[in-house]
Amino acid sequence: MAHLSVLDAARRALRGTLLLPGDEAFDRARRPWNLAIEQHPVGVAVPAGLDDLRTLVGAARDAGVTIAVQPSGHGASGDLSGAVILRMTAFDELEVDLESGTVRVGSGVRWGAVVEALEGTGWVAPAGTSPVVSVAGYTLGGGHSWFSRTAGLGSDNLRAVWMLRSDGAHERVDDDSDPELMWALRGAGGVIGIVTALEIDLVPAPAVWGAELTFDASDAGAVVRAVRDLAADAPSSLNVFMNSMRMPDVPQLPEEIRGRSFITVQALSTNGAFDDLLEGVSRAGTVRRSVSGATSPRTIAASSGEPTDPTPGRGVSAALSSLDDETIDELMRFREQPDQWPIMGIDIRMLGGALENPRRAGLATLQGVDWLMHALVPVFPGAPSEPGDASMAGFSDVLARATAPHTIPTFLGPGQTLERCAEAASIDRLRRARALADPEALLHEGRLSR
Repeated sequence: MAHLSVLDAARRALRGTLLLPGDEAFDRARRPWNLAIEQHPVGVAVPAGLDDLRTLVGAARDAGVTIAVQPSGHGASGDLSGAVILRMTAFDELEVDLESGTVRVGSGVRWGAVVEALEGTGWVAPAGTSPVVSVAGYTLGGGHSWFSRTAGLGSDNLRAVWMLRSDGAHERVDDDSDPELMWALRGAGGVIGIVTALEIDLVPAPAVWGAELTFDASDAGAVVRAVRDLAADAPSSLNVFMNSMRMPDVPQLPEEIRGRSFITVQALSTNGAFDDLLEGVSRAGTVRRSVSGATSPRTIAASSGEPTDPTPGRGVSAALSSLDDETIDELMRFREQPDQWPIMGIDIRMLGGALENPRRAGLATLQGVDWLMHALVPVFPGAPSEPGDASMAGFSDVLARATAPHTIPTFLGPGQTLERCAEAASIDRLRRARALADPEALLHEGRLSR
């Protein structure tokens, strides 16, 4: 194929690597973080720096292929046919400015490195729950974190980017120099430009305090109601997640949780102890385990339970405008049905607070959305997919009456597009911004068809 000869010639000019189909390591390199998603790009590149990026952009233009920036492989949604994947590992700068409360971070850096750098400083990052997710992919896709009620979405905290344009220019962009581009980058960064570094606001957190309450599954309905009622008056310094777990009865699990179902309420404050705020939640059922005290983002990241290695998985998310009694009852009835066993966990996140008043304009927003939910369906080798498909569809059906008009890109599932994240006028605006930023359509269309 002609494009392969062009790419093969280009890779001899790189300091980094470009793997092509037929190379020994290609099949491993093309895989995203979620191994359940198949990707079939025409190449996988790890540029060593800006010169390599410029070479790759030129080669893509000459070969008639596109470029898909995929820093760590999270967020993969399609097969990327006709694209060269860029892994940005070499862009690993990390500069913390405690005086201004900002961090400059390369697009290959993962959140764990930022969390470690901030330990004990009195500042935290608007980081996701997983320390192995890239800062760039998360932030440019919206990004909901433990601190979103306090500081907004990850994209709300994006001050500036350094971006390579299709003509080879590499420049700093902020709201003063190009407000329309920044609006698009805050949520749709992956389809707008090749970002090499980001400047992000940090979150002041003089006293990080955490609490965790675990209840039997029989108390789940009452517990969810209690947290729902707490949301009406909770200060923006308080962030609350709930997790409903149904553990399979398999010998690989510890005996104390094997075959058990329970619900856990996790709360985090940036402003010290808050035990009094959880009194109503504590009275909602029998607390089987309670832990509270001073904590830190490093501790939170270490105990997140997120996979640290690529793994197959499936799930479905829902953004809700409300969480009334009828919706809670229907969800609990659905959860208790034996044939819904494929859903191992349901994550429920309280929104509001700073999310209702974003500090900067962007495509990604959770204004008017009260709750985020995600149902996790593990993938076991050789197991049929149909039961999981049915459970995910049932989960969406149960929540349909309360589903919000929009969600954020980082909560989209495979095959879902950015049209799910904004009204038609905003999508039209995004297409215009992309046409200006990428007039030759060198970037893969991603979640926004051309």
